[in-house]
Amino acid sequence: MRAIANIFTKVAERYLPDAFIFVFFLTFIVLLLGLTKGYQPSQVLDFWGEGFFNILTFTAQATLMLVTGFALAHTPIINKMLVAFAKIPKNEVQVIALTTLVMMLCSWFSWGFGLIAGAIVAREMGVVHRGKIHYPLVVAASYAGFIVWHAGYGGAIPTLIATEGHFLESSMGVIPVSQTIFSFNTLIILFALVIIIPLTMIMMRPRANEERRSIPESEIDFETHPPSPPIDKKNLTPAERIETSRYVPLLLGIVGIVWLAQYFITGGAVNLNIVIMTFFALGLLFTHSTKEYITYFTGGAKSAYGIIMQFPFYAGIMGIMIHTGLAADIASMFVAIANENTLPFWGFISAGIVNMFVPSGGGQWAVQGPIMVEAASQLNADLPRVAMGVAWGDAWTNMLQPFWTLPLLAIAGLGIRDIMGYTAVVLIVSGFIIGTGLLFV
Repeated sequence: MRAIANIFTKVAERYLPDAFIFVFFLTFIVLLLGLTKGYQPSQVLDFWGEGFFNILTFTAQATLMLVTGFALAHTPIINKMLVAFAKIPKNEVQVIALTTLVMMLCSWFSWGFGLIAGAIVAREMGVVHRGKIHYPLVVAASYAGFIVWHAGYGGAIPTLIATEGHFLESSMGVIPVSQTIFSFNTLIILFALVIIIPLTMIMMRPRANEERRSIPESEIDFETHPPSPPIDKKNLTPAERIETSRYVPLLLGIVGIVWLAQYFITGGAVNLNIVIMTFFALGLLFTHSTKEYITYFTGGAKSAYGIIMQFPFYAGIMGIMIHTGLAADIASMFVAIANENTLPFWGFISAGIVNMFVPSGGGQWAVQGPIMVEAASQLNADLPRVAMGVAWGDAWTNMLQPFWTLPLLAIAGLGIRDIMGYTAVVLIVSGFIIGTGLLFV
């Protein structure tokens, strides 16, 4: 496993460009593929331009998740807790295993929370154990744990089809999560991943006598939290008194917490906006002053450039894939060779390919859902299992798709080539586990 990881890592370090270059090549590939569907260049370009602005809301949500999560992690009380948690493991094996499992648990609850919490834990592991662990592998281990998100409470496809009024209700009805997330098949696959993925990451660690890369020095500097010099409030202006007051962020944090309590008491569920509000409220609650919180917030904002710059281009790619029918063609090609028992597996494979171009669970189901539901009806296949096959496929190739690495890498302070060699191995291992589970369990 170590040898395979070394091969993939060397290839990634030598040939894998920055994630934005990946978007560049992907954009032009999809533009050319769009022309093969019989559309005029101007039409394909229109699909790209119209799609470019389709996920601005999600881009803002992803940015705020990163920034507010970053700020929360750097408040004194949370930072002390993270440092204490990062000291629990005593060696590299324990660091890798614990980091992977933390991401799995958090991502199962909420993919948005998982990406930020998992990144923060990996980063803190790098700070506490620097010089003793191979930091890129620890960050890769964190991202590897993200693969379980679609089989959890925040899974886009299973929660969507469990909601009354969803867009395919007339053809498939409402499928409760007891038949998808909590089905025997999903739980067996999930259990196998929880056992095997951490072991896979551990087996890829460098030998005892090999060099280990530590967290970059530039990332450590922000973690030190030097004590603030005492403030002579006698000489402060009225404006400075307000800026350094504990009460301004405290009261705003309390307002946020009260609203969240009211939201959950009345039956509200966790979603991206709630994760953001939670990070905001706790960050304000735990900081010492407005001035201090702005410092933490600014640190997170500097890390968010990758999301802001690249997400619109992915939206343009998605626009071409959906409007030209390219995504539907990929799904239909695999459906044509499936039967009652293999449809979930081929749905998994096709979803994995489509995910490289449409890295959005909900968006992907909008494209593939109608095709898979009709095929399941014609083949008399198990519909909940087919839906989970698509969900697993969407999560699977995230191990090779840079889209979701952006917030995690921004917090970790690494580039895509630092972890992709390891996650490529996870892609192979997890593909075997999930595919076998969908075919035989």
